[in-house]
Amino acid sequence: MGRGTQLFVAGLLFLVACSSFHQLCASDDDDHTIFYDSFDDSFEGRWIVSDKEEYQGVWKHSKSEGHDDYGLLVSEKARKYAIVKELDSPVSLKDGTVVLQFETRLQNGLECGGAYLKYLRPQDAGWKAKEFDNESPYTIMFGPDKCGATNKVHFILKHKNPKNGKYVEHHLKFPPSVPSDKLSHVYTAILKPNNDVRILIDGEEKKKANFLSAEDFEPPLIPAKTIPDPDDKKPEDWDERAQIPDPNAVKPDDWDEDAPMEIEDEEAVKPEGWLDDEPEEIDDPDAAKPEDWDDEEDGEFEAPKIDNPKCESAPGCGEWKKPMKSNPAYKGKWYPPLIDNPNYKGIWKPQEIPNPDYFELERPDFEPVAAIGIEIWTMQDGILFDNFLIAKDEKTAESYRETTWKPKFEVEKEKQKAEDLAAGSDSSLTSIQKKVFDILYKIADLPILSTYKLKIYDLIEKGEKQPNLSIGILVSIVVIVLTVIFKLIFGGKKKQARVEKEKTEVADTSNNQGSSGDNEEEKEKKEDAAAPRRRGGSRRET
Repeated sequence: MGRGTQLFVAGLLFLVACSSFHQLCASDDDDHTIFYDSFDDSFEGRWIVSDKEEYQGVWKHSKSEGHDDYGLLVSEKARKYAIVKELDSPVSLKDGTVVLQFETRLQNGLECGGAYLKYLRPQDAGWKAKEFDNESPYTIMFGPDKCGATNKVHFILKHKNPKNGKYVEHHLKFPPSVPSDKLSHVYTAILKPNNDVRILIDGEEKKKANFLSAEDFEPPLIPAKTIPDPDDKKPEDWDERAQIPDPNAVKPDDWDEDAPMEIEDEEAVKPEGWLDDEPEEIDDPDAAKPEDWDDEEDGEFEAPKIDNPKCESAPGCGEWKKPMKSNPAYKGKWYPPLIDNPNYKGIWKPQEIPNPDYFELERPDFEPVAAIGIEIWTMQDGILFDNFLIAKDEKTAESYRETTWKPKFEVEKEKQKAEDLAAGSDSSLTSIQKKVFDILYKIADLPILSTYKLKIYDLIEKGEKQPNLSIGILVSIVVIVLTVIFKLIFGGKKKQARVEKEKTEVADTSNNQGSSGDNEEEKEKKEDAAAPRRRGGSRRET
C-alpha cells in the first residue's frame, strides 16, 4: 500500500471516529464546554430521581411537540418533582467567565409552578443524590417561576458570610419576567470575573447586574457596616407627638355637644293628595293558596305582599311625617385645637452600632458546583427541559443556541403565526401584544407599584387570555400608574396643607370627624327602618 493510500485510509478512519466519538474531534466550542446534556439519550441511569416521598411527579424522556428533539418532561399536573445529575468533577465559578444555560418549553403554559434549575454544592455539604430535596444546598438557582404575584426568571446566589459562617440567599432585584407563550425558550446566565452577571432570554440581554452592588441584590452580598443596636431602648420620657391638644383651650359656652345632627323640618307641609289611610303594601289579590298547602302542618297561609297600586298615582301613603333636615346648630363633640408640641423630640430610632457580621470582599466567594438539579412544584404538566450547558465563554453558549434552540424556535414561531391567523386576530396574542405584556410585567415589578402589583398581574393575565381586551387593560394599567405618580407628586403637598388646616380650623374639623362614626350608624338605622319589607307566600307559625 502506497504512502498516499495509507494517508487516505487514515484520514477516512479519523472521520469515521469523529462521527462516532464526538469528543475525539473537539472544536473550540468543545474546549470551552464544561458540561452539556442534549437529552437525546434517555436520562435513566444518568440522572437520579429523588426517593423522597413528597416527590411523586413522574419524569419522562419525551419529544418536544412538533419536533424529533428529545427532552426531560414533567408529565403530571399538581406534583412535586426532584431529579439530579452529578457532574464528573466540581466546577469552579471563581476562574474567569462561566456561562449557565438551558432550555425550557412550557407546552401547556405555566399558571402556577417553577421551571428553574439548582446548581448544587458538593455532597460533603450534607446532601445525597437519592435524597435530593428543597433543603439540598445549592450555589445558584436560576430559571422561570410563576404563580400569583410571582412572575420572574429567578437568579439567586447562596453565599457564605465569612464572619458568622451562615449561608444567605441573595435574590436578583427586578429580574425579567417569564415569556407568556408555549414556545421553546433558552435562558442564559453569564458570570463575569468583574463581578457582573448578565441574564439573557433567547440570546437577548434582559438584565445586567453586579454581585457586589446593593442596588442589584436583596439582601446585599456585603452587609451594612452598622446596624440598629438591639439592646437600645426608647427612653420613657421620649415624646414622639409632633402636635398635642392645646391644654389652655376652653370649650365655648354656646357649644352644645348634645345638639342632634338632624332636626324635624317644621316648615314642611304634607303634600296634597297624600293617602293617610292607605298602606304602602297590600296582600296580592291574585295569590292563591297552593294545592299541597296543609294548614295543620304549614300554618295559616299568608298571601305575598305587593305595592299598593293606589299609591302609584299619589304623592305617598300611610302616616305622613315631617322630613328631617340638617341642624344648623349642630357642632358635634368639642375637641381642643392642636398646637406644636414643645416636648417633641422626633421619631425615636435605636443608635447604630458596628455590624459584627460585616465583611468586605473584592469578588464573591462562590461555592463550586458539583451537580445540577431540578426541584420544583408545579400545577402544570408539559414542561420540557433540554440542552443543559455549563461553558467557559459566551461564544460557546451562543453557538449552542444557534444550533440547538433557534431552529426549533423558528419552526414553532411560524406555526404559532399560522395558528394565530387561522384563529383570527381577536383570539390570540400578536407579537406586539406579547412585547407589551412583557413590558407591563416589568412595570408591575417596580417598587412604587408594590401596592398594586397583584391587581396589575390580574389585568395582564386577563389580557393574555382575552387578547381583544388588550387596549382596555392597557388603559387601566396606565391609569393605575398615573394615580401612583400623582400621589407621589402631590401627596406631600396635600399632607402639609392638611397639617396647616388642622392648626387653624382643627376644632371644626375634629368635631365633624369625631361624630362621623355615630352619624353613619344613625343613618344606617334610619335606612333600615325606612326600607319596606317584602315577602312571598309564607308559613305562619302556630
